Amino acid sequence: MWGRRLACLLEVPGRLSGSAGPRSPWLPRDRRTIPAAAPRWHHTAPESLKCAWQLHGDHLELRYGDTLMRLDFVWLRDHCRSASCYNAKTSQRSLDTASVDLAIKPRAVRVDETTLFLTWPDGHVTRYGLEWLVKNSYEGQKQQVMHPRILWNADIYRRAQVPSVDCRSFLETNEGLKEFLQNFLLYGIAFVENVAPTKEDTEILAERVSLIRETIYGRMWYFTSDFSRGDTAYTKLALDRHTDTTYFQEPCGIQVFHCLKHEGTGGRTLLVDGFYAAEQVLQQAPDQFELLSKVPLKHEYVENVGGCHNHMIGVGPVLNVYPWNNELYLIRYNNYDRAVINTVPYDVVHRWYAAHRTLTTELRRPENELWVKLKPGKALFVDNWRVLHGREAFTGYRQLCGCYLTRDDVLNTARLLGLQA
Repeated sequence: MWGRRLACLLEVPGRLSGSAGPRSPWLPRDRRTIPAAAPRWHHTAPESLKCAWQLHGDHLELRYGDTLMRLDFVWLRDHCRSASCYNAKTSQRSLDTASVDLAIKPRAVRVDETTLFLTWPDGHVTRYGLEWLVKNSYEGQKQQVMHPRILWNADIYRRAQVPSVDCRSFLETNEGLKEFLQNFLLYGIAFVENVAPTKEDTEILAERVSLIRETIYGRMWYFTSDFSRGDTAYTKLALDRHTDTTYFQEPCGIQVFHCLKHEGTGGRTLLVDGFYAAEQVLQQAPDQFELLSKVPLKHEYVENVGGCHNHMIGVGPVLNVYPWNNELYLIRYNNYDRAVINTVPYDVVHRWYAAHRTLTTELRRPENELWVKLKPGKALFVDNWRVLHGREAFTGYRQLCGCYLTRDDVLNTARLLGLQA
C-alpha cells in the first residue's frame, strides 16, 4: 500500500511504459546508431527470457529474472564505475554529477547474460553487472530490508532463549563480539554477563562497540533516586514504557544500563519491542499507522535543577519509515516528554489521538511486556530507536550507571564483522 502511494506521488507523465509521453526507439544489440522503430522487447538471446530490455525517451526498462527495473539515463551515467568516474580504492565518486547533461541518452546499448553495456554520445562506455543493478535499483531496494529483525513479544523472546555473552569473550574475541551484535541487531536488546560492577568497567564495555555519545547528562552517568536532575527517572517511582531523548533532533541510538547496587525491593526493568507493536497497528489499522508516520510532533525537555539548565526540543513523527521500502526504523514514543501538540491541524488532531491510542494499547498489552531484574555484573544494551524501556517502583538504595552510544559506530562495528546492519 505504501509503495503504491509513493509511486503515485513520484510518477512523471511520459516516463512509464504505456504513458503518453515521447519515447525513443529500441536499441538493437549490435550498437548501431538507434534507428526509429516501433517499441519492442530485446532479449539477451532469442530463447532467453531471463533478461530483456527496451528503451524509452528518458529511461531504460530492463527485466532481469523477476525484477522489472526502470533506470533513468542520468542515473545510469552518474553511477558509472569506470576508472575515470569512480575511485575503487576509496569507494568514492569521481564524476561531477552536475556536469552530466540532464537530457543525456545512450548512443548504443548492448546486454549479454551478465552485463549491461551503454555507449554515451561522447564515446564513453559504462558497464553494469545485472546482479548489481538488481541490488541497487529502486525496485531492488524496495524488495529488501536494511536491517533484518525478529519481532517479539515476551513469549517469543523467552522461547528463543537468546544467550547472554560472557564479558571476557565480548572484550577479547571477535566471535563473542559478533554473537552479541547479532543478538542486538535481531532483537534490539542484548546482555553481557560477568561485568565488574563499576562505572569504569562499564565504560570499557561500551567502547568495545562504539564511541560514547556525550549529552547533557554527561559521558558516563550514575543514576540514583536523588532527584539530582529534573527528570522522573531520578526518583523511586515507576516509569511507563518510553524511548529516551525524544527531545533530541536525533534521539540517541543505543542505551547501556548496568545495575551496580540495589539494596531493597522492586525495580525490575520493563522492555517492549516497539516495532512488534507497530506491526500490529499496521496489520489492523494501516491508516492509523500512516498517520503516526506522517504527523510531526514536538518533544521537549525543560530542566532547572541545581547547575543544570536545559531546554531541548526535538521534532518528528512517532513512527519513522524509509520511503522506498516502508521499513520502520525509528519509534519516538515518550508520553512524559511530548510537548504541546500544535503541529497538527484541527481536522487531524482527533484522528491522531485515536491512532496514538491504538499504538499505546498494543504497547501496553501484558503479553508484550518483558520484565528483567538487572543485577550487578549484567549489562543491558537497548536499541533506543526500537525497544521501549521502563521500570517498576522500588525501595531502598538503587544505583545504575550507563551511557548512550552513537548508532552509526555500532552499525559500523557490525558491518566490519560481516553482519547486515
